[in-house]
Amino acid sequence: MGLLNNIKDNFNKAEFSVAPNKKLKTISADFKKAFGVSLVFYKGAQIADENLTLNQLNQKTTKEANTKAEDLKIKASMKVGDAEKLFDKQFGVTVQIKDADAKKLVPNEITIGQAARGEYK
Repeated sequence: MGLLNNIKDNFNKAEFSVAPNKKLKTISADFKKAFGVSLVFYKGAQIADENLTLNQLNQKTTKEANTKAEDLKIKASMKVGDAEKLFDKQFGVTVQIKDADAKKLVPNEITIGQAARGEYK
């Protein structure tokens, strides 16, 4: 069943986009709605205030966030680690993808679709 689900993820129309002017809590909520897993933003080693926008987060970190970047698009067929790297490359922010309850980190080598289905330990 895993292989069939992975194939479905490639054709899944659910796509998540990030506009740089959205608040972190809105981006996280949209991500959870699209994929069923949590997206957590970090300011250094601490979880960022979810009421900040990407621009406000940029003002509170030493790492420069690119708030003028184009929208970022993520699909269920992407590997978790690749999606996290895209956030860093596109916006200069650190994110972690966690389970639906935002308690456990999801392994970087599985797809977002597999994470949503809980196909990991």
